Amino acid sequence: MPDIPFLIFSSFVLFIPAFVANPAAVITGGHFPMDFGRKFIDGKRILGDGKTWSGYFGGSLSGVVVGLILYGMFLLLGLQNYLSYGNGILSVTVTLFAMSFGSLTGDVMGSFIKRRIGIERGGKGSLLDQWPFALVSFLFLFIFSTNFFMTYYGNIIGAVSILIITPPLHRLVNIIGFRMKKKEVPW
Repeated sequence: MPDIPFLIFSSFVLFIPAFVANPAAVITGGHFPMDFGRKFIDGKRILGDGKTWSGYFGGSLSGVVVGLILYGMFLLLGLQNYLSYGNGILSVTVTLFAMSFGSLTGDVMGSFIKRRIGIERGGKGSLLDQWPFALVSFLFLFIFSTNFFMTYYGNIIGAVSILIITPPLHRLVNIIGFRMKKKEVPW
């Protein structure tokens, strides 16, 4: 029988790069709107000014860097048999890129859907603000780093743990961003 507390802990610790990518996008963003100011066929902005190329790449690469730091810490502490993004730097890098870019791709997809249903930038989207980044991260991991995904999230315990912790964690990070004047709204 698997050690459920350890599965929950490891799923969270290893998902930190995806969690970091989102707020890092706010910090690095603001330049070069992804939709170039264009409107969709419904007459509404495709994404809005809040989704920029600088945020997408800056946030994603921040997640990768944090993941590489974690990977180094796992090696230094001798934890690589318990917490690992893969075997070898190529495998680790693919996993971290999939997780981090998946995170922000999911965030962009959530914004696209919010615009379509009439929720403006900064408007509350509940789970559309919270789950798409995790779900698309899982999808990218499943596609590009299947062994990692199956080890930590394919057991359903890890995936459900991330989906449960994401809403309160997302809210906390947004409150901090709001107080730091990096976000216009605290949600």
